[in-house]
This record gives sequence, C-alpha cells and structure tokens, in this order.
Amino acid sequence: RNETKDLSEQIKATTKDIHVRAENTQLMQRYQKGQITLPQYKILLCSLYEIYKTLEEQLDKNSSHPAVAPIYFPQELSRMESLQSDLEHFFGSDWRKRVIVSAATHRYAERLRQVGRESPELLVAHAYTRYLGDLSGGQVLGKITQKSLGLSSKEGLSFFSFPGVSSPNRFKQLYRSRLDSIELTEEQRVVLLQEAVDAFEFNIQVFDDLQKMLSITGEAVQKSEDSLFKTSPMIQFTVGLCVALTTVAMAMYAL
Repeated sequence: RNETKDLSEQIKATTKDIHVRAENTQLMQRYQKGQITLPQYKILLCSLYEIYKTLEEQLDKNSSHPAVAPIYFPQELSRMESLQSDLEHFFGSDWRKRVIVSAATHRYAERLRQVGRESPELLVAHAYTRYLGDLSGGQVLGKITQKSLGLSSKEGLSFFSFPGVSSPNRFKQLYRSRLDSIELTEEQRVVLLQEAVDAFEFNIQVFDDLQKMLSITGEAVQKSEDSLFKTSPMIQFTVGLCVALTTVAMAMYAL
C-alpha cells in the first residue's frame, strides 16, 4: 500500500513548505523565545475563543456528516470550556463584554461558517491543523507562556491542557487513522488539500500584520510614559485588530 495515498500524509506533504514559512514568521519566533506580554496574550485568547467557538459550532452541526463524523472528538478536543475559564481568569466575570476580536479573526470565522454550510468536508482541514497543532505544542507552549508572563500557577493556561487525552502521541495516531478512513472523491481531496494550504497562508498574513501593529504600538508606548496612553482602549483595539492565532503556527509541532 502506498502510504502517500493517505490523506494525513498528503496534508503533511502539501503543507510542508508553508508550514516552515509559518514557523519562521517574526511573531512566531518571538513567541517561542518567550517574548509575549500579558496584554498580547489576553487579546490572543479573545481570538482563539472566537475561532474555536465557530469551529466547534460547525463541527457540532455537521457531526453526522460522513467526512466529519470520523474525526469528531468533542470530549477529548473541545477548547471552549478551557478558553472560557482562561478569559474569566484574566478579564473577570464580565469577560464577554470585554472581548476584543480582530478583523482577521472575523474573516477566518466567516470562512469556517461558509465551509460548514457549503462543504462540511473542508472542516476536516481546519480541525486537523488546529487541534493536532495545539495537542502537539500544548505542553511546550504552556510552559513558555507561563514563564514569559511570570505566572505562579497554571491558572489562565487551561487552553494548553487536554485532560481528556492521556497520551497525545497515541491520540494523534488514532486521529490520523480516522482521517485516512474518510472517503472523498479525487476532486474533494484536491480541494481539501488546498483548504489546508489556504488556512496556513491566511494565518501567515495575520501573524505578519500583528507583528507590524505590535511594533508600531510598542514604539508609541515606549515614547510615552503617560500611563493613560499605555492603557488606552484605542491602543488595545489597534493591537486587537490584527491579533493572530499564535498557536496555529504551533501546528508546526504537529503535522
């Protein structure tokens, strides 16, 4: 049997180059060096919440679809509860009113809703990239984030923890074998592989935009010692406009 015919292997091969590009964005390199601040992390959580809320709504709606059913693992993988818990930890009980979501995040969520409506099999590309990336990079990133932010406990870091998965490596093997069991026409397969590439491309652009915005606002904050300016909602909003799903690039650990 030719292993390259497996869908999981095809996704890996097709996204290999763009995967490397995503890992090497300035933002991702800074994150992995431990150069993330609490305001950045809080805005990142807001975006992750919006993305996972939309992804999981679409997976739930399409859970009986023949392409989605094999890779539908809400108990093991769902991130909604952990993200809600993290947001409450950092923003307080009224966190829903304080969530800032970027334009780029809205565009990504809209794409997820579109494929959920029109081509549910394409949700597979997004679920695979997101969940396996987070599952692979979770422990490492959790430690980097805890150290970067100087957190004394793991409170606020639930996103990186998967209590329903006892062995990430075994689970990833199971997930890939389920992925390989999905029956697709050749045309559907080609479109799905392109969707995986598009997801990476989209995120690279978001990372780059965010890095530019962070540089601009960072310089502005440095030039002013005015504490009102430092915490200005407009500055926070500007940073929020381009916030990225930093951990998508950690799929980098996974695929």
